[in-house]
Amino acid sequence: MRIIYFSLGWVMVALGVIGLVMPLMPGTVFLIVAVACFARSSPRFEAWLLDHPTFGKPLRDWRAAGAIPRTAKAMACVGMTIGFLVFWYSVDPSLPLAVGVAIMFLACAAYVVSRPAMADGSGI
Repeated sequence: MRIIYFSLGWVMVALGVIGLVMPLMPGTVFLIVAVACFARSSPRFEAWLLDHPTFGKPLRDWRAAGAIPRTAKAMACVGMTIGFLVFWYSVDPSLPLAVGVAIMFLACAAYVVSRPAMADGSGI
């Protein structure tokens, strides 16, 4: 299982880095999963992520309190709104599908907004 967690951790790091530079793809979520995978497979790489100058603070904040910086909350909500608008205009979905996707995005936004807020300045 260690090899699986270790490999999955690196896949999550790769997706996290891609998500940090691509709009509408959440980078931090993948890095949170990467830390969890490394916690089960490689304390060295877990420490590397938690101590990273850019990624470390938001990951430590999440681990300590499930906290998300206010700017990250705002960016997540704006990203979900843009994602829904792109979906709406590019797919031209049926009303039931559009409502289902809207409910999913609203539930995700409600979860993000409900998390404790930490000081900004995380870099992510």
